[in-house]
Amino acid sequence: MKRRDFINWVGLGWIASSLPIAIAACSSQTATPASGDWQTVGTSAELDKTGQLLAKNSPVGTVLVIGTSKAEITAVDPTCTHAGCTVEWKAGAKKFACPCHGSEYGADGKVQKGPATNPLKTYSAKIEGNSVVVKPG
Repeated sequence: MKRRDFINWVGLGWIASSLPIAIAACSSQTATPASGDWQTVGTSAELDKTGQLLAKNSPVGTVLVIGTSKAEITAVDPTCTHAGCTVEWKAGAKKFACPCHGSEYGADGKVQKGPATNPLKTYSAKIEGNSVVVKPG
């Protein structure tokens, strides 16, 4: 066997043996929830403390839930649709307000004051046992 052939075979063998590692590194390691599945984002006790619950790393993404376990709850993605800042819930005014550019959204996520033009993404939300659960929708 010639030296060049030997090097080619070794190189080919190395590439073939590295292929499973490369495939594993490129594939997603986190399971994404199936569309329509309810996902737990916190506990009703956490929600009841302040009337809001911010879940930054929930299975559906960042979620801000407002309300209490004894009343209707609302869940939104708190990312402002104008510039990506995190909106804050203003309970007294019953609205979400963006601290960056002053956009305001109603409790239903709809724009009340610009510069934002698109509503916040909303989720279905409910209390299930002691858990606060949301469903994309």
